[in-house]
Amino acid sequence: MVTREPLLVIFLRLIDRMPMPAVPEKRKRGHPKAYSDRLIIKALIVMIIRRLYTAYSLLAFLEVETELTVALRPLLSEQGRFPTRRTWERRLAALPATLPGLIGGLGRHLVTLLQPWGKAGKAAAIDSTALRAKGGVWHKKDREQGIVPHSTIDTDAHWSKSGYHGWWYGWKLHLVCTAASLWIPLAAALTAANVADQDEAPALLRELDPTIRYVLGDTHYNVPEVRRPCEAAGRYLIATQPGAYPRTDPGAPVRQLFHQLRSKSIEPFNALLKTVFEFGGNVPIRGILRTQLFVLGAILLYQIVLLYQFEHNLPLGKSIKPLLRAA
Repeated sequence: MVTREPLLVIFLRLIDRMPMPAVPEKRKRGHPKAYSDRLIIKALIVMIIRRLYTAYSLLAFLEVETELTVALRPLLSEQGRFPTRRTWERRLAALPATLPGLIGGLGRHLVTLLQPWGKAGKAAAIDSTALRAKGGVWHKKDREQGIVPHSTIDTDAHWSKSGYHGWWYGWKLHLVCTAASLWIPLAAALTAANVADQDEAPALLRELDPTIRYVLGDTHYNVPEVRRPCEAAGRYLIATQPGAYPRTDPGAPVRQLFHQLRSKSIEPFNALLKTVFEFGGNVPIRGILRTQLFVLGAILLYQIVLLYQFEHNLPLGKSIKPLLRAA
């Protein structure tokens, strides 16, 4: 289907209809916001698609006179006003704190809209995946002495080790997605690599649609700190049991089926995200706030693309990378 309006413009218009967290009745102290959060999200989506990693590069892009930038400028203005570079920088720096809530809200909306499970049991899979920091690595002996041997080292990142990735220096993307044929990201957070999976899990679980009944995880999530919030929400936590294989207890065959379902959802979805947004090598930015901004912003963009595909009767979850390249 050929569209007259640029894809990027269509994506930004979808943000105007995206569910947003409720505004607190009591306003925080300080100067009131001159521009809405939706406007800042629109700018972030433009920056991710066009690979613009600073407010300066965003403004430089918009100053170039093309059909696309002419269409974008009104969408990045409010009441005839366009934010200054300093305003863009300040508001983008504050956005990472709100992105997990935005991802959770849109995830719940997409679950209601797309019905990914059909008549099957409503299950979600939880996991984390490694993202390597940009630049060099900060070795333990140098960190302990407070020595930064090279200016390219991202000092916000940290070390971690997994059976699959081995040791890596960087970040963890903590993610929950639907355990179904259609993968929908439901909750996400980004931390330094040394943050334990089970520590981030309760916050992720709070973002899930209340109708989800099964949470599928690996051994890291088989702890009371994760099981308690699942039970409080009326959910079953099905996580890998510690100990040697093969399992011989009565529940082993059932757990094996659930683990197969998990391995066919969250693990390939993590790989898909790295392919679509090219996070498989090193992330393209430094600093935890900026990395959260662009990585979590990419998850939000993925959700927006699913919404676009649904509204335009396109195959859901297919050809997302070419679609983003075309934008």
